[in-house]
Amino acid sequence: MKNHDLAEVAVQGVRLEKRPARTPDGKVAPGLFNAWIWLDNPQQFNSYTTDMVKGVILAFRAASNARDVSSVVFTGVGDKAFCTGGNTREYAEYYAGRPQEYRQYMRLFNDMVSSILACDKPVICRVNGMRVGGGQEIGMACDFSIAQDLARFGQAGPKHGSAPIGGATDFLPVVIGAERSMAACVLCEPFSAHRAYYWGILSDIVPALKVDGKFVANPLVETGRVFDEFGHLAFGESKTGDALKEGKALMAKGAVDLSLLDAKIEELCAKILLTFPDCTTKTLEELRKPKLEAWNRNKEDSRAWLALNMMTEARAGFTAFNEGAKDDREVDFVALRQALARNESWVGPLHDQIQPKARRKA
Repeated sequence: MKNHDLAEVAVQGVRLEKRPARTPDGKVAPGLFNAWIWLDNPQQFNSYTTDMVKGVILAFRAASNARDVSSVVFTGVGDKAFCTGGNTREYAEYYAGRPQEYRQYMRLFNDMVSSILACDKPVICRVNGMRVGGGQEIGMACDFSIAQDLARFGQAGPKHGSAPIGGATDFLPVVIGAERSMAACVLCEPFSAHRAYYWGILSDIVPALKVDGKFVANPLVETGRVFDEFGHLAFGESKTGDALKEGKALMAKGAVDLSLLDAKIEELCAKILLTFPDCTTKTLEELRKPKLEAWNRNKEDSRAWLALNMMTEARAGFTAFNEGAKDDREVDFVALRQALARNESWVGPLHDQIQPKARRKA
């Protein structure tokens, strides 16, 4: 048989693993597999480096071509993060101030998203932890998403010097509507897995906190039909006051266990196994069209803008995140806006004056 792969997947930080496919009753289907693609950079919350982006592209190409693969599972190592987006250290220390280089990097990023959307097999995002920034974007490119309910979601662009145009502004309006997308992308406020499920971003959620041998729902958020003082359903919103204190105490007593997440992933893979493969692929192609149409319409313009932005706001934002203290990783937004209102140029001291280290010196 012909080998249609571009190259072998041999990149540090990305693993491609074949796991035996199982029928719904748990029996192994001999000769058939599910391909698991792992982001393996847990020390940096599975943020992707340039080489890792290449590895993801090759892994999806290989999984798509594999005749013996039924489904593809895209996930991250550990229980802290699926992916938090691009590696901000690499962004700050290499790409900042180099728009031509970042433009080439964004070609790779665009190809990564496209490789997910073009996979001939159903792609399931196993959300093992945080899915934010570019991680949220590559996650939304998948066909299904199942999360452990301690996971957090959201965008980070306007807070850290970018715009969420690596997929979020294309995919979110299709999934959750214009108003919710506007709030998510502009305000960059994180939201819970329960909120993501309520909005339709997830196919399913499962508990991951185990206390005294029993699984309990995320104790830090409202998981029932609770209404706030305005009559809004507070499902998935963070608890406050004594309820939050009690939730944190319960978190401290428990441990994270992803066995229910893995079982739910296997359950979905087993259901997909019992479908006609070509009919399933055609169905995927049709249902992906709203995402693809928006993505293909915008990705090249977005690539050009993101490259040029590396000379101004992205340079400042990524530097602040990389060099700031753990609880102080944003530029002085007010000082920046005041300087721009005075018509100050980015060419000069402005970049340094708005950094967290400037506040610390003051």
